[in-house]
Amino acid sequence: MRPNRLRELLRAGKPTLGTRVMSPWPTVIEVLGQAGQFDYVEYLAEYSPSHLGDLDNLCRAAELSDLTPIIKIDQAGCEYVAQRAVGAGFQGVLFTDCRSAEEARHYVRIVRPETPQDGGLYGAAPRRFSPRSQVGGAEYVQALRDVVVILMIEKREAVERLDEILAVPGIDMIQWGPGDYTVSIGKPGARTDPETKTVERKVFETAIRRGIPARAEIAAPADAEYYLDLGVRHFSLNVDLWILLNWWAVNGKTLRERLSA
Repeated sequence: MRPNRLRELLRAGKPTLGTRVMSPWPTVIEVLGQAGQFDYVEYLAEYSPSHLGDLDNLCRAAELSDLTPIIKIDQAGCEYVAQRAVGAGFQGVLFTDCRSAEEARHYVRIVRPETPQDGGLYGAAPRRFSPRSQVGGAEYVQALRDVVVILMIEKREAVERLDEILAVPGIDMIQWGPGDYTVSIGKPGARTDPETKTVERKVFETAIRRGIPARAEIAAPADAEYYLDLGVRHFSLNVDLWILLNWWAVNGKTLRERLSA
């Protein structure tokens, strides 16, 4: 069974660095691995069209460069997609739209083994992440126990019930979602308003105080300073399509202006 590098870093209390991709083209992840700077790569399946075969190939590409593959999924149909993603080789799942401790417990159960000790929902299935001779065996069960469970805290209800949600056993990391949060309070787009930033600070500080790592999504290294001061040590640096958009916009404008002069 393949070691879960992200899990190992979390157990050791070390910082982690990842990035996100929307493209289902595996070569993008291969190229990312050539940079040699990241611990994991997150496939944004919530936003990107893909089919089950893509999941296998994205994981193969990550494994070529010793990157831990994780996946962000929609709340709708999350049990099916999460289990097939883990079966393909994804070693972490970012669950979206959590609103209660009950939902958080269900998310954890989805990826945990269906044993009396674990109380999960994942049975013995001959999928890519496990050699066929080990399906349902001790190493198979341990691999499911090692799947990193990350929750988006991005809804008004989640903020109101934050302590209850964070008390659920098996949550390995949380991620703040300002876009969904501002929509849920009726102030869409108010990501940087003082009220939103105050809630964000509360979410991070509460999670860290309870011993649950908090991850910040940032666009550039300079953005990390604010979160480092809060005690955050886990970061996701930008997204493939946003990187391309910025490069095209800035450099296209520069050349266009020269051509127009």
